[in-house]
Amino acid sequence: MASGEATSAEYIQHHLTNLTYGLDTQGNWAFAHETPYSMTFWTVNVDSMAWSIITGVVFAWLFYSGAKKATAGVPGPLQNAVEMIVDFIDDTTQSVFNHHNPLVAPLALTIFVWVWLMNFMDLIPVDWIPGLAAAAHIHYMKVVPTTDPNITMAMAFSVFALILYYSIKRKGMGGFFAELAFHPFPKLLMPVNLILEGVTLIAKPLSLGLRLFGNMYAGEMIFVLIALMFTGGIALGIFGGILQWGWAVFHVLIITLQAFIFSVLTIVYLTQAHDVEEEH
Repeated sequence: MASGEATSAEYIQHHLTNLTYGLDTQGNWAFAHETPYSMTFWTVNVDSMAWSIITGVVFAWLFYSGAKKATAGVPGPLQNAVEMIVDFIDDTTQSVFNHHNPLVAPLALTIFVWVWLMNFMDLIPVDWIPGLAAAAHIHYMKVVPTTDPNITMAMAFSVFALILYYSIKRKGMGGFFAELAFHPFPKLLMPVNLILEGVTLIAKPLSLGLRLFGNMYAGEMIFVLIALMFTGGIALGIFGGILQWGWAVFHVLIITLQAFIFSVLTIVYLTQAHDVEEEH
């Protein structure tokens, strides 16, 4: 869908709409062709799921290839990149997580690289892939999975499940409840403690998922708005090209920072889940 074939509002809405499959309001299972808002709750954003899987496969393939081609001699560019990322995440994990759990560092590595790759899709010109999809008669195609709150919150709640699991495993159900009910105020104020600590607990997945979604959605919106400038004539198009290049360079920092924050917060929250009162 080219911007010249629609109004600005339609162009923006098109680029920010997911390819949705599910049960529509007429009781039929189908793709949403006009608008996903005609669908019921039982739907899935096919494009978000597909690009999440594709970037996950790319991540696994790159690191598998890097490990398979590893040599004690002069390393190649791929081995250098893989070793640098692994060492960076391992050092970060060791500096924050002071317990023994062989899951945490690989989890942090997976989150960092996978989220970075999903974020990286935002650097592909906004009309390229949707244009190819339109040529194949696919009405919508959002290519940045992290601009979909379903993806970011699913990842956040997966981490949250691990937080609850290790909190109960390390402290026991009684210890976990006591942590929520008897801190920070005396036991007589247990209801107040439960409210405060409950909010703090629930804020963990929200801080993970919504922060990533908000930043990436805003970045995608800016790219879409800049793309509209290419329909305003030669002068505005040149200015839009300069803006797009500058924002893309700056966005490299944003996508990396957001992936790193998600990874580090995961490590921090799992560290808190492993901490018991005797260790403070």
